[in-house]
Amino acid sequence: MGAKTVLKKSRIEVVDSLRGFAIMAIMLLHSIEHFNFYVFPDPSTQPDWLNSLDTGIWDTFFLLFGGKGYAIFAILFGFTFSLMFGKQQAMGVDFGPRFLWRMLLLACFALFNGLFFPGEVLMMYALVGVVLFLVRKFNNKSLLIAALFLLSQPIEWGRYIYHIFNNDYAVPVSEMGQYWRLLKEAQLSDSFFGQIKANTLYGHKVSLMWAYDVGRLVQTGGLFVFGYWLGKKELFVDNERSIRFWKRALAIGASVFVPFFLLERNFADLTDTKIHAQTLLKVVDMYGNLALTAVLVASFILLYKTKFFKQIAGGLRYCGRMSLTAYVLQSRIGGFVFFGYGLGIGPSMLHTKSLAVGILLFAILFYFCKFWINKFGQGPLEKLWHKLTWIDFSSKKSK
Repeated sequence: MGAKTVLKKSRIEVVDSLRGFAIMAIMLLHSIEHFNFYVFPDPSTQPDWLNSLDTGIWDTFFLLFGGKGYAIFAILFGFTFSLMFGKQQAMGVDFGPRFLWRMLLLACFALFNGLFFPGEVLMMYALVGVVLFLVRKFNNKSLLIAALFLLSQPIEWGRYIYHIFNNDYAVPVSEMGQYWRLLKEAQLSDSFFGQIKANTLYGHKVSLMWAYDVGRLVQTGGLFVFGYWLGKKELFVDNERSIRFWKRALAIGASVFVPFFLLERNFADLTDTKIHAQTLLKVVDMYGNLALTAVLVASFILLYKTKFFKQIAGGLRYCGRMSLTAYVLQSRIGGFVFFGYGLGIGPSMLHTKSLAVGILLFAILFYFCKFWINKFGQGPLEKLWHKLTWIDFSSKKSK
């Protein structure tokens, strides 16, 4: 019994720290891009060495974290579902209907968060999360098959195969550009209510359109299901079987990432056919992101077993334990710092300075989370979400 308790605590801690790592990655990347506010000063106003550093920081952080921080978050979202579903199943209760209510609550949090940041992912999570309801009673083999299918980018492959049989087919052109322009106008403005209005009217729409266009919408469903599978297989538990799994995941992820990275970098030299860029290039990009995500997750979990790395990364668990609150807070802070209605520093900073600001903002967020967890034990939005999730809807007859 004592051994099982230790393993459970270890598993929870590494998951919380990994979730905190994802929060950090998302915040630093958002800071570099000014929280979807792509307005930067003229590089000619800076020395060449600083421009070179800016380019290196942009390329490095997008390589390491672009599409990976969110992916880690999505995997752990599915893992959390496995814990909640398993607990209720052990008591003879189907968690499915309650989970749908929980996703409706998440959509409400997304509507609030979207007031301040035109690019938040909670709405996508709430909508795509329905896939977990659909697969909740699948056995492990069926879950893995479903996850691999969704992660294969079926829409992009379907479009390419359809083009083979119908050469006149063209991938529909997205109308995102007009919405991005309207959002940028609001970000440049000093009107707080103008920003709120633009985010409400266009933010969620353009975010979902973009996720669908780049292949992330379906991939998110696959990551959810894969995280659910990992939870059911107990692969975050500290034992020899899980260690072997993550070592294999690290080796496979590294060996797969390199060729896909090189293929993406040289794709334009291999083909200039439009349909290839609209379908196969997206597949290559998303496969590469998945492979590097596997490397990051496996490396984090395996390194977390060492005392040195655990001392360095263990503090991230404070952000991980209140990840919903931390994610919403970073949207509020980032929007105020970079957008026109607040400090408005976005247009005056390129990537090195923006990264420095992002590190400072994350440090503030980290110490706030540490204070809150030590004092209250649970994040405010997490507590609210938990209480609302378990509202008793049964009608009680008065005595």
